[in-house]
Amino acid sequence: MSRNIKNVIATIDYIEDHLHEKLDLETVAKAVHYSKYHLHRMFTNTIGLTIQTYVQRRKLTEAAKSLVLSDKSILEIALSAGYESQQSFTDIFKTMYKKSPNQYREEEEFYPLQLRYILKENPTNLEENNWQNKIVFATKEDISSWLALVHLVIDGFPHLDEKHYVEQLEEYIKNKQALILKDSETVIGIMAFNKMIGSIDFFGVHPQYRKRGIAKAFCEKALYELVCSEQISVTTFRKGDKADTGYRKIWESLGFVEAELLIEFGYPTQRFILPKLLCEPYNHVL
Repeated sequence: MSRNIKNVIATIDYIEDHLHEKLDLETVAKAVHYSKYHLHRMFTNTIGLTIQTYVQRRKLTEAAKSLVLSDKSILEIALSAGYESQQSFTDIFKTMYKKSPNQYREEEEFYPLQLRYILKENPTNLEENNWQNKIVFATKEDISSWLALVHLVIDGFPHLDEKHYVEQLEEYIKNKQALILKDSETVIGIMAFNKMIGSIDFFGVHPQYRKRGIAKAFCEKALYELVCSEQISVTTFRKGDKADTGYRKIWESLGFVEAELLIEFGYPTQRFILPKLLCEPYNHVL
């Protein structure tokens, strides 16, 4: 496992060093001396994204940054991102960012689609199955490591305003509405929620720890120990949104069902709800 992680880290390093070059699976595999099949399987199993998806999202993020922070023409940015025409770049950019490059540039507000993955080289508890007992309230001392995980899961939160988010996080922590899970010193799971209305306002799991039952553990912690409402709710991507890297599927797998369609920060989302069969006191000691 650790060898695979080291190889994936080396692959990410190569990708990040060559973002403005052609980066298909064959090119990357040749550079890191692996077969395409083996690298694809190893990369996808480790972080949950294919190399193609990771590269596309990283290139679009850098393109978005250039749109806001440079005077380069859209065509120049499109070519630098590896697209053969301005139109093909515009089409995929609009699909992922929900606005055209021109609209994005005019708003003068950069926010990432995907930031670089920073992986833990030697995870110690990948086989842990009793996560719920390890989930505790976050403190102010956790804010920097909490934000490190936010950067890793930024793909699930389009248009995140980090300054405003930190201000909100401090309130969640103060009111004991922020839960955190660590593997040694690395934060691997976070949840911010509203106790009274049962709303999950932010949730993220470290890419290396997805498919380990952590999402279920957090929901059970919130649902049966902390929240006192008839249901728990969360907003996520709409069906068919190509920017979704799997968040909608996670909520569906946990029993959440579709509710109303919403627009949040100019982005189309959908509310999901999970009925609560038994309302228990939420003032347990974690």
